Amino acid sequence: MAANVEKQQGHRPGIYKQKNKGHKHGKHRTKGEVDRENKGRVSVMALTKKQRKEQNKMDRRNKANQLRRNKKDLVLAEKRRLGSRDGPPHLVAVVSLHAEVDAGVVTRLLRGEGAGGVVHQEQFVSGVSDSFGMILPRFKQRFIFLRTSSADMHSLLDVAKIADSLLFVLDSSEGWDAYGDYCLSCLFAQGLPSHALVCQGVSDLPVKKRVESRRALSKITEIRFPDARLFPLDSEQDATLLLRHLGSQRQRKLGFRSRRSHLLAQYATFTPNSPSEGSSGGPTGLGTLCVSGYVRGRPLRVDRLVHISGHGDFQLSQVDAPSDPLPLNLTNRPAKPGKGGDVDMVDGGEAEAPVRVLMKADPSCRESLQAEAEVDPMEGEQTWPTESELLEAEEARKKKRVIKVPKGTSDYQATWIVDEDEDDNGDEDEESSDDEDDMLDEPMDGEDEDNNSQEPGSDYGSEDEEEEEEVCSTERTGTDQRYDEHMDEAAEEEGLKRYREARANEIFPDEVDTPLDVAARIRFQRYRGLKSFRSSPWDPMENLPLNYSRIFQFQSFERTRRRILAEAAAEEEGAMVGWYVTLHIIDVPISVMESVQSGRPLMLVSLLPHEQKMSVMHLLVRRHPSNTVPIKSKEELVFHCGFRRFRASPIFSQHTSADKHKMERFLRPDAPTVVSLYAPITFPPAGVLLFKQRNDGVQDLVATGSLLSCDPQRIMLKRIVLSGHPFKINRRSAVARYMFFNRDDIMWFKPVELRTKWGRRGHIKEALGTHGHMKCVFDNQLRSQDTVLMNLYKRVYPRWTYDPYVPLPLPWVKGEDPVEMDDLNME
Repeated sequence: MAANVEKQQGHRPGIYKQKNKGHKHGKHRTKGEVDRENKGRVSVMALTKKQRKEQNKMDRRNKANQLRRNKKDLVLAEKRRLGSRDGPPHLVAVVSLHAEVDAGVVTRLLRGEGAGGVVHQEQFVSGVSDSFGMILPRFKQRFIFLRTSSADMHSLLDVAKIADSLLFVLDSSEGWDAYGDYCLSCLFAQGLPSHALVCQGVSDLPVKKRVESRRALSKITEIRFPDARLFPLDSEQDATLLLRHLGSQRQRKLGFRSRRSHLLAQYATFTPNSPSEGSSGGPTGLGTLCVSGYVRGRPLRVDRLVHISGHGDFQLSQVDAPSDPLPLNLTNRPAKPGKGGDVDMVDGGEAEAPVRVLMKADPSCRESLQAEAEVDPMEGEQTWPTESELLEAEEARKKKRVIKVPKGTSDYQATWIVDEDEDDNGDEDEESSDDEDDMLDEPMDGEDEDNNSQEPGSDYGSEDEEEEEEVCSTERTGTDQRYDEHMDEAAEEEGLKRYREARANEIFPDEVDTPLDVAARIRFQRYRGLKSFRSSPWDPMENLPLNYSRIFQFQSFERTRRRILAEAAAEEEGAMVGWYVTLHIIDVPISVMESVQSGRPLMLVSLLPHEQKMSVMHLLVRRHPSNTVPIKSKEELVFHCGFRRFRASPIFSQHTSADKHKMERFLRPDAPTVVSLYAPITFPPAGVLLFKQRNDGVQDLVATGSLLSCDPQRIMLKRIVLSGHPFKINRRSAVARYMFFNRDDIMWFKPVELRTKWGRRGHIKEALGTHGHMKCVFDNQLRSQDTVLMNLYKRVYPRWTYDPYVPLPLPWVKGEDPVEMDDLNME
């Protein structure tokens, strides 16, 4: 009976069953979860006081006081070093920023007796006539003043690189003119040291107008110098206040000069090499240049190379320690190494005084001048020719070539006549191997072609042309003739062509036309397609040019830079900062001494290790607002990079964080651009200036920026875009034409992906016929106004056109606008 009893079913809660909330445990893990995750590992439960580096209140206060005291001592030591007997004299360059301002009046006031200084020599800097050394016993400081002509841009930039302070002389009403603003743009881009502003003529104004004049001038200077102080300089009392300000103002540190030893030549002599030393000793020979000056920046070592700005790299033979021509203590005192007591100066040089040799260069430890790596042609993969190949080459050399020549032609003349078939083949090879694919070389409108297509002997339009010529000749006036005399027609045509190319590249970026007479697979055989520009691989060591065997490469440039700069900062050997030394530079051309005799200042800088070697340098620049002329890639430019000045033909590329970078055909005005070129290695930071030299010798500022890196493996890809027109559309498939003109080209580029201007993606499915029609499939339906595009890429390299010798820019003429560009019509 019990078996017949039905089993009672369990209770099932309904929808109204009460549900209590779970415990809010703070989202933290339980002890069990922590144990399961640690898997038996036991962590440190507590740290000792020593490990936690806990300090009580008194220890923390003492530590803060020590840090504060150390920083204060460093600042005071730097200040004493710059202005006292232990440091070099304070170098001040006087620069005029207006054509109507005379900077010589400023220097005369500063060297006056009322300023309280003791002038030791009227021409203190070699080659600079208006330069003098001054000692201020009242302030326990010494100065070197030199007046730099702003007309010579190279000298102005070189002096600004090593000057401690720049003294800008402004006009009391306008401040600076157009050329002065141009000079300021170059100086700010290079790196501006400490500076002061001076104006004259304020005391000549009525008392009521002086405040208004200074207020108006201060409003003008706030644009460039928001925190600078304006000093009137009309009396000797004003000169004393200015000297006090120059000696006590805070010095700006420029990274590219504070890490290198540099020197301004106070005195220079040249001794030609004897004939036994391998030089003629004549005007074109080499010799030893002895340069005396104060060591600045870092200690100078005799085994390091020195770079003379504008002339090249050289080696040192020895360093001497003559007497200091500008001693701070006017009484006789024991001389330190590189220091001396009073010295009587004679016109043009130093007085006879005992000179002590500080150090001599060891040939085994001295750095080499080798700038390029030795190229061994046997390093490549080669196979020796067999005997049969040698016999075939000998028979081919002996085989006579029959060429039709004019009657009476000699055998010697016949060797210079090239066969027509060979000439055609050579032209095709040269065209196929050309590195530059000029885009849209044909004129955009057909007016020129229509005019040139007329036969020379036809009379059509001849009367109209003669009548038009007569009208033009009668309308020309004397003013127009004088204006046309200064017009360079070749430069105008070249500028117009560059403008049209830049505009065509802006409207149709990287688009090229497929040639009709050459197969596309031959014309574009160096290009390849990429599935993804960002993620597709590209071997950086693939098919490198021959010039890459001449350069040097670092395994890690950034690690090497940090190590070398750290060693330079801890350098304690050599001629210390502030010593007055004489450097013996060997194998210097006599042109360096001729430059000094012409009145140009001479600057020397000690190079860091590896900075004389050639490599691929990359500069990050931005186009200057004053430049409006398009700058094409591989166009020769003048570079000011750190202390160096040279010419090169760079290539432009985009500044991205990817491993591949697209080449730019023109310097973009709206974005930063990376400039790549073959140049000597320079460790950043360093300012960069780019100039474009016109045909008349004027150099225009094109771009400014800084040094980026040294990386020969940076991949820069040149892109070309082949375009086609869809003329039969059926949903996702379409028939395109005008991209290729034969069947073989379509089959060759079939694996390359297609895209359209409206964002569709697809590929070539098959070729239709033999005239370049192809069937394409896309991810969505095409529109009739869309354009089919194909991207092709090849790696590009800079041209080896490095030239360390830059011609002097054309001197500035008063009243001429230095930044005036060619006014060409863009339409």
